[in-house]
Amino acid sequence: MLGLKQVHHIAIIASNYARSKAFYCDILGFTLQGEFYREERDSWKGDLALNGQYTIELFSFPFPPARPSRPEACGLRHLAFSVDDLNASVAHLESHGVKCEAIRIDPFTDRRFTFFSDPDGLPLELYQQ
Repeated sequence: MLGLKQVHHIAIIASNYARSKAFYCDILGFTLQGEFYREERDSWKGDLALNGQYTIELFSFPFPPARPSRPEACGLRHLAFSVDDLNASVAHLESHGVKCEAIRIDPFTDRRFTFFSDPDGLPLELYQQ
């Protein structure tokens, strides 16, 4: 048996590190646990936590390739975050200029959800618990 316990972290490459760090920390509510500049790669790495749990490695690299399509490219489709109050969460995002899609209902769970994007167009989802 492999013995996987949980997802340790999610790595995201940003085209503008400062802009994405502000988005994830100031708008979404992540906290910056550590930040490192790797001169040999001309790359920043920020360790972001959600409710004290290390969750995202935020990277910058010079000239990263664009995402092929959204969100149906092969590979990671989107990241989903659970929330207690979807309406309040959408209002918070929209008050910061973040556009959300219309709220939908999952036909299998009957739960409400919506999609929005980070500054580089990475699809993110809010899913009401």
